[in-house]
Amino acid sequence: MTPTPATSFLPLTHVTYHLLLSLAGATRHGYGIIKDVEDRTGGRLVLEAGTLYAAIKRARDDGLLQEQAPPEGADARRRYYGLTRVGREVLRLESERLAELVELARNARVLRPASGRGS
Repeated sequence: MTPTPATSFLPLTHVTYHLLLSLAGATRHGYGIIKDVEDRTGGRLVLEAGTLYAAIKRARDDGLLQEQAPPEGADARRRYYGLTRVGREVLRLESERLAELVELARNARVLRPASGRGS
């Protein structure tokens, strides 16, 4: 496998991963990201504002996300963010990397097979 520039960002921190994952399906503002992550993780991860905005700044500086125009009718004072092409690629690569780790854990019988969930 030939490394791509996107691979230089791997592995992601859990905060950056959840930030990018939150933006994969929608443009969001900071509080929207916080709520999405909290909802998506069932409350297991609650991002503090300072942690989130530091991660947003790093991801912007790295070209993984960018500011977007607010959706029509939205509060124009809020800053909205969306993934860049590179950010989407980094998210995909990190998700594949994590899936491979889970598969290794299943093969080592640390986790039940995927079909065994809920048993």
